[in-house]
Amino acid sequence: MKVFFIGAGPGAADLITLRGANLLAQVDMVLYAGSLVSKDMLVHCRADAEIIDTAQLDLEQQEACYRRAQAENIDVARLHSGDPAIYGATAEQMRRLDVLGIAYEVVPGVSSFTAAAASIKAELTKPEVSQSIILTRVSGRASAVPKSESIALLAAHRATMCIFLSGPHLKKIVADLRLHYPDETPVALVYKATWQEEKSHQSTLGALLSEIKSSEWNLTTMLLVGEALSKTVPTESSLYSKDYTHIFRVVKKTKTTAEG
Repeated sequence: MKVFFIGAGPGAADLITLRGANLLAQVDMVLYAGSLVSKDMLVHCRADAEIIDTAQLDLEQQEACYRRAQAENIDVARLHSGDPAIYGATAEQMRRLDVLGIAYEVVPGVSSFTAAAASIKAELTKPEVSQSIILTRVSGRASAVPKSESIALLAAHRATMCIFLSGPHLKKIVADLRLHYPDETPVALVYKATWQEEKSHQSTLGALLSEIKSSEWNLTTMLLVGEALSKTVPTESSLYSKDYTHIFRVVKKTKTTAEG
């Protein structure tokens, strides 16, 4: 018996990994959070699999599902939105599985921050502009963010930032970002990237709030900010320069002849 923590990806049913989809097609029991994971993902499950929506279950009730699967000696797939390593609440489940002596495996998935970048056709890192990506969120009732990781402090780096679950907190987030980022810094809001309900809005940090109604951007909204989002930044990587040599590509030097 084994539990597989599977990254369901950002929402679209075909953005799960092949490994994740293959496992869903094999296991007898599937646990998924219906409030976060698209039901479209369940198309990969066996027709006779037991499918349990954990949105209404507390951790002890979910543990009871694992205990029952252990008693019946059946494998379990635990679907988590995006990638299980990011805000996945998987560590507390793993601790309980360790106590129960149940083996488990983690299958990575496509994160919503990369899906959001793909939605607006943006690269999050650009040479000499930003080579770092900060993934963060604001404090919520379920999980507090340490004071040392507040957006106001992280913004001082002026790196590319991807702020999860930003919808209800846009005014405060924008105010904190403007402490360090110039008002002309590009920003993008992406709601439910890859879902049928997806919507996005691109602007600048200074103009964003005047262009939208904050109440129309719900919890599952990603806010991207940083100069790397600009379409006009002219910097290019040296990686594909004709004069850049590495072990896979040797630049041939042109011979010159002396005149005289």
